Amino acid sequence: MSFLWNHNQRYNSYNEYFKKQFGERVQKVSVDAGFTCPNRDGTLGKGGCTYCNNNAFNPSYCKPAKTISKQIEEGIEFHLKRYRRANKYLAYFQAYSNTYKSLDELKAVYEEALAFPEVIGLVIGTRPDCIDDDKLTYLKELSKLYYIIIEYGIESCYDKTLERINRKHSFAQSVDAIEKTATYGIKTGAHLIFGLPGETRDEMTAEANIISKLPLTTIKFHQLQIIKNTIMEKQYLKNPEDFNLFSLDDYLKFIVQFIENLNPDFIIERFSGEVPPRFLVAPDWGLIRSDQINAIIKKMLINNNSWQGKFYNNV
Repeated sequence: MSFLWNHNQRYNSYNEYFKKQFGERVQKVSVDAGFTCPNRDGTLGKGGCTYCNNNAFNPSYCKPAKTISKQIEEGIEFHLKRYRRANKYLAYFQAYSNTYKSLDELKAVYEEALAFPEVIGLVIGTRPDCIDDDKLTYLKELSKLYYIIIEYGIESCYDKTLERINRKHSFAQSVDAIEKTATYGIKTGAHLIFGLPGETRDEMTAEANIISKLPLTTIKFHQLQIIKNTIMEKQYLKNPEDFNLFSLDDYLKFIVQFIENLNPDFIIERFSGEVPPRFLVAPDWGLIRSDQINAIIKKMLINNNSWQGKFYNNV
């Protein structure tokens, strides 16, 4: 609890975490290296995850036709206009499954990013079935010189849900990948989506206790958003009664309850997702930004005299 109260955060903030690690602000810059996924290329299936349209979150400068260096250069310029300048950057391999190539191919793209003078590390988004010991051994060596974290898409702790959204992997595979990565001394992150079809609020709340037992460094939460040009959009338009999307008020209350039960050592990167309005089908929360949601949640925790892990039971 000392970290939380000393910083008056009520939860372990991603920004505060990096300030503590590096003494200053660190900015992620997205990179699209042209990866795909085994549930897209026919190895496990076709079509990808039912909710996925990478164009909805890939910044305009991210084009796999450009070199990694060019994307990083343009990404830094993009962030200079949108935010304020940072001296240190993490290359964020975000689109699709960014360990789903041979080790030699991975070395080429990762090391091109790390050669950029302002890049101090890598954030590698991937699936739990796209990692192996050879890749982990290599990333362990990189982590001795750079900040390296592998972010796994858990999305749900329930196999019935994973099957329904066409993930083509099980929750047990997520657990195995996260635990194995941690044994190599590599930082681990995870993503969860709340509001996936077929899940009750009680099932979603119970996930706090399930994931709290994993050796995670960071955690990222997203509310389910129905995105244009996805399989899920067609499912939603055909059978909207199958979906129980969160209103903003309900989601804020849910997240507060969730983090009260969450391992207090986890660094919370974000509470909600954002996509450009032109891609969004539902739910419509207006123009509220993720940083505004962070502020609201912090205020709710203060008003309720609550904090991350208040009801966490490490048993």
